[in-house]
Amino acid sequence: NKTLLAISNTDVLSSSSFEFPADWSIKTRLLVTSSQSFAWADHLKAQEESQGYIQHCRATLINLPQSIQQNLVYWLHPFFPWLPLFPRIGADRKMVGKSHPCAFNEELQQVFMNEWSLSFTSLYNLLRAKLCPYFYVCTYQFTVLFRAAGLAGSDMITALISPTTKGLREAMKNEGKEKELEMSGGDGSDDDEDDGLLWLVEMGVEDKIKPDTISTKFCKEKNGMKLDHRPESVVLVKGTNTFTLLNFLINCKSLVASAGPQAGIPPTLLSPVAFRGATMQTLKARSINVRTQARSHYKNLFSLEIVGPVMPHCLHSLSMLLKSAQNGTFSAVCYTHEPTAVFNAGISNKQDMKLVVIKRLSNCGLHPNTLSQLALNSTLGKSAIRLLEMSDYLYTWKL
Repeated sequence: NKTLLAISNTDVLSSSSFEFPADWSIKTRLLVTSSQSFAWADHLKAQEESQGYIQHCRATLINLPQSIQQNLVYWLHPFFPWLPLFPRIGADRKMVGKSHPCAFNEELQQVFMNEWSLSFTSLYNLLRAKLCPYFYVCTYQFTVLFRAAGLAGSDMITALISPTTKGLREAMKNEGKEKELEMSGGDGSDDDEDDGLLWLVEMGVEDKIKPDTISTKFCKEKNGMKLDHRPESVVLVKGTNTFTLLNFLINCKSLVASAGPQAGIPPTLLSPVAFRGATMQTLKARSINVRTQARSHYKNLFSLEIVGPVMPHCLHSLSMLLKSAQNGTFSAVCYTHEPTAVFNAGISNKQDMKLVVIKRLSNCGLHPNTLSQLALNSTLGKSAIRLLEMSDYLYTWKL
């Protein structure tokens, strides 16, 4: 009862393609370069900016320059203007010295958590209704990716949790949710000799509200390495068991830090679409023009920097925008939030589900071409795209 998870990690440029594989990691920064100007992305008029916002909310396709504003929008909860709430893993240093209302007031902490629970439940209900394609729950210890049925080759709702730690597993035990934790290596087959492959093994987790067990899977390398804080500790939850996971997370006392700079702050919810209690935010974009030496002469090189949580749909929609605006030629360096790279692990062997997805998720707010890409099986393993290039309207990429 084991499933094989393929892992890839290469610095070799891929072959040319009309499409690039879905990348489920979150990018923290994109640096796009081109021989043509990005003037269309600079200094939008007030009307153009407003049109971009409203068309994002209406999920209406529009043309440049409003479309750049539309593609930079994301939704977040909670929101404190003076605190960076993404990324959360490893963010203590950036939060030191920045006070927040949750730090020393337990009553206020409970108020924030109650609101967070309502927002989290709202997002899950949107996902189940196929009005939200996916969303992230970012805690100070781990990240959860919830995906709607039809995405990543799965015909049911899925959730991936990474990294899992001893602290998280202890929290499950303390809450009375962990019935059994069983880990083992391969089954002795020839494939077991391949160090680049990971085995998935089952773990049962019981929710205190529902007696049903969550069908989860732990990734573990065959040599029995310690899993804590490693991508190999990723957990997969499927189907209606994701609702049990929702209840577990809402009731998990270790979900929020009890001390340190992040004490009392609820996990960050990131979504492509609006949800109850969400704040509309935009990625920061700026263009820079430089001159670079090319053999015996200088040439103009233009760059566009985008900073913030760049989610999978955004990477794809921006690539379509750049394809049109830069006449099919550009290069983008992608800076990945490393703990989320493992979300590219394959979870399904099902065949292409694109047509089904476009029909079922047509009202989720994403471009049909982006939906088609996100519907495909994950092929990147625990790697993520580091470099995305387009030449003559064909993509190549490096992991």
